[in-house]
Amino acid sequence: MTNTPEVGRMIDIGTMKVNYHDAGEGQPVLLLHGSGAGVSAWANWRNTIPELAQFRRVLAPDLAGFGYTETPEDYEFVHMEGWVDQIIRFMDALGIEQADFVGNSFGGSLTLALVVRHPERVGRMVLMGSGGQPFEVNECLKKLWGYQPSIESMREILQIMAYDQSIATEELAELRYRSTIRPGVQERFEKVFPPPYQRWADVLVIPDEQLAALPHQTLLLHGRDDRVVPVEVSEQLAMKIPHAQLHIFGCCGHWTQIEQASRFNQLVHDFLREADAE
Repeated sequence: MTNTPEVGRMIDIGTMKVNYHDAGEGQPVLLLHGSGAGVSAWANWRNTIPELAQFRRVLAPDLAGFGYTETPEDYEFVHMEGWVDQIIRFMDALGIEQADFVGNSFGGSLTLALVVRHPERVGRMVLMGSGGQPFEVNECLKKLWGYQPSIESMREILQIMAYDQSIATEELAELRYRSTIRPGVQERFEKVFPPPYQRWADVLVIPDEQLAALPHQTLLLHGRDDRVVPVEVSEQLAMKIPHAQLHIFGCCGHWTQIEQASRFNQLVHDFLREADAE
C-alpha cells in the first residue's frame, strides 16, 4: 500500500475492502466526504478528525469509487443504494449500532439517503453543502464531475471550490492532481457520475414527506458563496426537517470545513456535545 497519510486502516465488509481512519474514543461519529476528483476521507477531514477525536471516536471511510477503498471492477454506481449498503456494512463490521454523522456535499446527500432508509442507525446529523433538494446542475458542478486529469483542470476545480483563492495553491493543485493519476483512479472516477449529470442531482432529492418525518437533530452548514451547490438547497432542507438549524458562512465557498475550519469545528463540537449532555 502507498505510503501516504490518506491510507488508514483496511476492513473487509464483504462487498469491498474499505480504507478508513479511526481516531479517539467514545460515541462514534462518521465523517462522509464529498465527490470531487482526487478526493479521499483524509483530504476532506484532515483538519476535523483531530478536533473531534478529543471527545468522540471518529471514523472516516473512503466511499466506494474514491480514495483507497478497493472497489470491485464490476461495481455498478447506479443509485444511492450501493453507498448506503457500504456504510451499513461498515458499521456492522465494526459493531456500531448507531453513530452521529457529518456529511460534506455528496456525503451530506448520502447521510440523508441513509437516514430515511435506516433512521435507527443515525443519531445527530451535520450536513454541509449537501444536496437533497432539487437544483439545476451548473457549469461548476459539471466541471467537477467531468474532470479530466491535468494541472490546469485541477487548478480550476480548486478555484471553483474556494471563495478564498489563496487556498487554491499550486502545491495543492499538484497534490490533488497526482492523486487522480494513480493507476485506475480516473477510470473509476468516470464511472461514478457519468453524464448526463442532472440525473445524479435528481437522484439525491429526498421527498418532502420523508424529510418531515425525520426526528433527528440536524445542523445544516453552507457557504453563502458556494458555486457548486446553491445555498438555497440548505435553506429548503432547514424549512422541511423539523429539528433543523442552519448556519450560513459569508465569504465562503463549497469548502466550509477548510475555509472556515475553526468555526466549523466549534459549531460541530457544540452540536455533538449537546447530545452528550442529554
